[in-house]
Amino acid sequence: MEDYFKHKEGKDRGKVVLYALSTCLWCGKTKKLLNELNVDYYYADVDLLTGEAHDACRDEVVRWKKQAAYPCLVINDEKCIPFFDEEAIRKEFG
Repeated sequence: MEDYFKHKEGKDRGKVVLYALSTCLWCGKTKKLLNELNVDYYYADVDLLTGEAHDACRDEVVRWKKQAAYPCLVINDEKCIPFFDEEAIRKEFG
């Protein structure tokens, strides 16, 4: 992973990447739920990034959601759980 991602250790559930905003309530809830479920994941608070790092993360979110909206949880580069969807996250990792 690029060095601008932070890592939260937990149980390996594949490659789990969360694109978030530092001030977003729903992004915080997503992090809290992933922590509760003991998921190993990487995350980037996109609003705190600048330059190429910001652009790369934003482009990745747009690739999955067609518009930049957060949180954006990407699993194994195959699946995206958009916004805060507690049921979908629990189904995936519970």
